[in-house]
Amino acid sequence: MGNLEKYKGVIPAFYACYEDNGDISPERTRALTQYFIDKGVKGVYVCGSSGECIYQSVEDRKLTLENVMAVAKGKLTVIAHVACNNTKDSMELARHAESLGVDAIASIPPIYFRLPEYSIAAYWNAISSAAPNTDFVIYNIPQLAGTALTMSLLAEMKKNPRVIAVKNSSMPVQDIQMFKAAGQDNFMVFNGPDEQFISGRIMGAEGGIGGTYGAMPALILKMDELVRAAKMEEAREVQYAVNEIIYKLCSGRGNMYAMIKEVLRINEGLDIGSVREPLTGLNENDKEIAKEAARMIQDAIAKYC
Repeated sequence: MGNLEKYKGVIPAFYACYEDNGDISPERTRALTQYFIDKGVKGVYVCGSSGECIYQSVEDRKLTLENVMAVAKGKLTVIAHVACNNTKDSMELARHAESLGVDAIASIPPIYFRLPEYSIAAYWNAISSAAPNTDFVIYNIPQLAGTALTMSLLAEMKKNPRVIAVKNSSMPVQDIQMFKAAGQDNFMVFNGPDEQFISGRIMGAEGGIGGTYGAMPALILKMDELVRAAKMEEAREVQYAVNEIIYKLCSGRGNMYAMIKEVLRINEGLDIGSVREPLTGLNENDKEIAKEAARMIQDAIAKYC
């Protein structure tokens, strides 16, 4: 459909912002949006895995996107993940997203039931039909969704002119090459696994969408800059530092997103609440791990940025 330049670069996955009582916080959502604008990223990916979308109601997700768009419109590329575990709710979110003027909508495949490819294609095309003037991004995350994007399914989806990209979170970087080749002109692939940002870029990803970017946007932007300049040894050094931080963020008892939110509180003075159950919040020991991760981020920024 449109120009893909607005999608090329660093697009952090947006975190769910809660009040202290666990409800969606419009004020904190707007504050996080402004944080991303100030950090100079290309865009935001809203209501995906990092946004805890499968634990939220349709109304929760509408409220989040409305408040992101109130701040981001015209300043950031906004991709709204609209998939629910049924077609009707997904179409409602797609219509809502288009009404707000997002750049693209995105969707995982339906989860739980193992559906044939023609059912998955019908689900995605129905969602896309509810936002007929909006680009569509396929989100491939087989390790969580339980369904992998195949070349035959992609070929079927490419018949829909709104399908402009795959967000690829499978671990083999070869998938990026294959999807990019199959997509051909006016089609792009986003790197999903943050731990292999530079590898994905080398294999043909022209942008990245990631759940840990928000904790350390300066480091991800530095990697992007070094890849563009073909300074691969320097890029690898930053990637190794980023990966050590990611391993630290994942080392607590609490969920990684709870850890990231604590890091944002420490490093940025940004309070966006905790995580929604059944995700687990932080215990006291986790708070010490978060302090270590926050310090690692500060040290890496001082060294590389």
